[in-house]
Amino acid sequence: MSKEFELKYGCNPNQKPSRIFIENGELPIEVLNGKPGYINFLDAFNAWQLVKELKEATGMCAATSFKHVSPAGAAVGEPLSDTLKQVYFTDGIELSPMACAYARARGADRMSSFGDWIALSDECDEATARLIAKEVSDGVIAPSYSEKALEILKGKRKGGYNVVKINPDYIPMEIERKQVFGITFEQGRNNLKINNEMLQNIVTENKTIPESAKRDLIIALITLKYTQSNSVCYAKDGQAIGIGAGQQSRIHCTRLAGNKADIWHLRQHPKVLALEFVDGLGRANRDNAIDVYISDEYEDVLGDDVWQNTFKVRPEPLTLAEKKEYLSKVTGVALGSDAFFPFGDNILRAAKSGVEYIAQPGGSIRDDNVIEECNKKDIVMAFTGIRLFHH
Repeated sequence: MSKEFELKYGCNPNQKPSRIFIENGELPIEVLNGKPGYINFLDAFNAWQLVKELKEATGMCAATSFKHVSPAGAAVGEPLSDTLKQVYFTDGIELSPMACAYARARGADRMSSFGDWIALSDECDEATARLIAKEVSDGVIAPSYSEKALEILKGKRKGGYNVVKINPDYIPMEIERKQVFGITFEQGRNNLKINNEMLQNIVTENKTIPESAKRDLIIALITLKYTQSNSVCYAKDGQAIGIGAGQQSRIHCTRLAGNKADIWHLRQHPKVLALEFVDGLGRANRDNAIDVYISDEYEDVLGDDVWQNTFKVRPEPLTLAEKKEYLSKVTGVALGSDAFFPFGDNILRAAKSGVEYIAQPGGSIRDDNVIEECNKKDIVMAFTGIRLFHH
């Protein structure tokens, strides 16, 4: 380990020189393979904090898939159902808890996760490394790697795959700084601990939150803590299923995350599971084809020359009526918001995606209207009293 690490360039090739360094002590990382860049390290350090907190809050191993300093997915190591194994392309593969966590994190939004940076809360084992080896990814950060896992990862991207080992005992300084336009900003670190105590102030008529929903709300809130604001996160079954990041309007966050959650559910539709792809079609092309198939532009985009190179048999469209019927049966979704909902329209949109549990700070002058909409939909809502902006 050393005090600094020289980088090829910053956010863009014209931004030179570039480095990461630490003022006191040594950097808590060791680069085991490759040469990570500026954005890689921004993703790596934010992603590591996320999975470290998920592990501390849930007691389960955790993984996240990061892109451009926000998570595309985050999850804990719950076992996968047979359906999710098929959706996540892990049929017939023996999965460890760590591998399950990464499969879930990557599977939340596979389109956005293309070329991701991965963070793992625990040792990267062989099963997890084999999953990573099959995906298009920029790099991974973890506290340790098994000998076989490291061997597999070093063979990725013609030997140039970025593998970073972090000291899990590293504790950063309490004050953090950054510069914008030559001016230094300083603030205390956001050391807020997110746990079940935040879910005690239930303001709706329905006050029942099962343990599985509490877990999902905690996952959503911790994910939001490291998502560029404004942000909203839908979660279910131990993982994020839709993240809306960096939107100026709260309702746009809710819509964006809700649309992603809907796609996650529709990937499990029987018609989607029955799609037959041509032999040798890569994962990224399969993801693109599924996304187009689910979309409303299916008939326009998938012309004869395209489908013949994608599917063995041209599939029947997944109609708007079929999608609405399938999504109408979705229940048990949890939702977290990094700041208060200013209007009840957020609740109406969330309900369309099966949301039954919400955690948000509260504090809007229209809280009464938001609570009223929840009561109409029999949604449980807790006011956490804590904002989770991240920039």
